Amino acid sequence: MRGQDDRQAYDRGTSLFSPDGRLYQVEYAREAVKRGGASVGIRATDGVVLVAERRIRSSLLEARSIEKLHKIDEHNGVASAGHVADARQLVEEARQTAQIEQLSYDQPITPEQLTGDVSEHVQEYTQAGHTRPFGAALLVGGYVEGTPQLFETDPSGTSYEWQATAIGGNSDEIEEELESEYDPEISLDAASSLAVSVLTEEEEDDPETVAVAVIDDDGYRTLDREAIEDLL
Repeated sequence: MRGQDDRQAYDRGTSLFSPDGRLYQVEYAREAVKRGGASVGIRATDGVVLVAERRIRSSLLEARSIEKLHKIDEHNGVASAGHVADARQLVEEARQTAQIEQLSYDQPITPEQLTGDVSEHVQEYTQAGHTRPFGAALLVGGYVEGTPQLFETDPSGTSYEWQATAIGGNSDEIEEELESEYDPEISLDAASSLAVSVLTEEEEDDPETVAVAVIDDDGYRTLDREAIEDLL
């Protein structure tokens, strides 16, 4: 009973470490991400694809109102998982960061720099007593100067670079599938098909349940229903 009381004491502070070195509020935020719909990112030789699951809880809901993919600028995009409102705040932070880089230096921000800046913003919310961690994770994909890159940032403010990965619900199972199917020399078209297939493997092949965006030489763009049907 005493151990439970001790844990509850450390639960009350977002910036308070437990005796075993854990930040419980950050761990809870990670659980919030796992309860969200999954998003998948794959880096190809000629671009990056981001695919997000749309959980349509009612036949009356307009699928296009579920925003999981976000354009940051012409060269970078984001897929989110977790609390939608939290993700929206991080997307706005990313957009402002990209605009500042463009206006200050007349050049697009790289995915690595964008992820680093957003991760620093996220981490600040884990060390102040009057805040809580963001209950969202992001996949940041970009294609700048012919170089495709894919990064992840989580509620702790930690960032990783990936060839292919998933966040959100069933992410562990999806990553296992990616590990067996991914080829470092994969093309963007093949990567798009792979991302959709691993995300919809246990779902109905309904184009309304997924959103797809690609970033390549032509910039960031989302695929329409017909293109998604072709992938399915």
